[in-house]
Amino acid sequence: MSSINVLMLSWEFPPRIVGGIAAHLYDLSRALVKKGAKVTVITCDFPETEKEEYVDGVYVYRVDSYHFPSPDFASWTLLMNLNMQKEALDLVNSRGLDKIDIIHAHDWLVAPTAIALKHCFRKPLIATIHSTEYGRRRGINSDYQRMIHEIEWWLTYESWKTICCSKYMSEQVAHVFGLPKDKITLIPNGVEPSKFYFEFNHEDFKKKFAFPWEKIVLFVGRLVPEKGVNVLIGAVPKILSSYPNVKFIVVGDGYTKSSAMDLAWYFGVYHKIFFTGFVEESTLRSLYKIADVVTVPSVYEPFGIVALEAMAANVPLVVSDSCGLSEIVEHDVDGVKVHPDNSDSLASGLLRILTDSEYANKIRNNASKEIHEIYNWDRIAEKTMLLYDSVLNEYKKSDWKPVKS
Repeated sequence: MSSINVLMLSWEFPPRIVGGIAAHLYDLSRALVKKGAKVTVITCDFPETEKEEYVDGVYVYRVDSYHFPSPDFASWTLLMNLNMQKEALDLVNSRGLDKIDIIHAHDWLVAPTAIALKHCFRKPLIATIHSTEYGRRRGINSDYQRMIHEIEWWLTYESWKTICCSKYMSEQVAHVFGLPKDKITLIPNGVEPSKFYFEFNHEDFKKKFAFPWEKIVLFVGRLVPEKGVNVLIGAVPKILSSYPNVKFIVVGDGYTKSSAMDLAWYFGVYHKIFFTGFVEESTLRSLYKIADVVTVPSVYEPFGIVALEAMAANVPLVVSDSCGLSEIVEHDVDGVKVHPDNSDSLASGLLRILTDSEYANKIRNNASKEIHEIYNWDRIAEKTMLLYDSVLNEYKKSDWKPVKS
């Protein structure tokens, strides 16, 4: 496998963490370096963070992401891309990035920049589609959504190959974009278990969030409809009626946070739910370690990185039997599956873990074995490098090459 020079584009990279792309890109880029690749990441800026950084062998450039008022998120994204294109071209000229072999884009938010660079330098473009507007919204219902949907289609159309992290996403991308299946490659997401190998004072840390006698149910995710936080809040009264010594910790932020808090007040369970908002990575890892069960009640989840993190942290897992989550978890073996968008079913699944320690231990032990065997970054990086090699071999045989001056 030859050395490959890869330029990755993403609107998020740690410490800028919005969703799951940041963690995915951070782990993948470092794993690719270990396989011999040279990886450069161009991403958005973040307060009090260096504009240029060398992270475990990965060159990271953070560019001005546009800070003036915008009428909506999509408009900001397109303006951000204008800045990213300009600064990416400057980097190419000043840092010799014209020697890149592959351009690898992550989701629609960087599509205009990725496609512009592809045609400027006539280098093959690969896109990882982490989710789709069609899936997030359960269809395309407005011109605003249609615009995002068309940008996603444009990215897959311009890509030499498209990577999806689950069979579910592969089938959805083929269906909603009319993409030939031989243009789609399935490479699963991964997790690094070693990041949960640390010591800390469990009792002192837990006191910040719950009483010593309370068990902890942990939710991690953006507070948006597709993540199902309202499904969890609907399950809380049912759980407390059978097992009152529980605290529910909701980690994350999003535009439905206030409505979720209102719902908790309405059900009279606000005092049993800790809405943390965004937390630092070190705090999040410690929360996994003190949790008695992690739940992912998403109604739409292309893959489910939180599920993998729970398994890696050795925490029993309860998930919706939907989308990519169904592929990760085998019911009653390495997790519990419940009916999607169903608070009663979710309550039953969580109570099974909370009230049966022998069953919970079986679940967590089986999950730990699966993480090490299937979802490790070394194996994922190897599959990605093989895809890069395959694309470059096709590219070298093609007539589509840089124009010589």
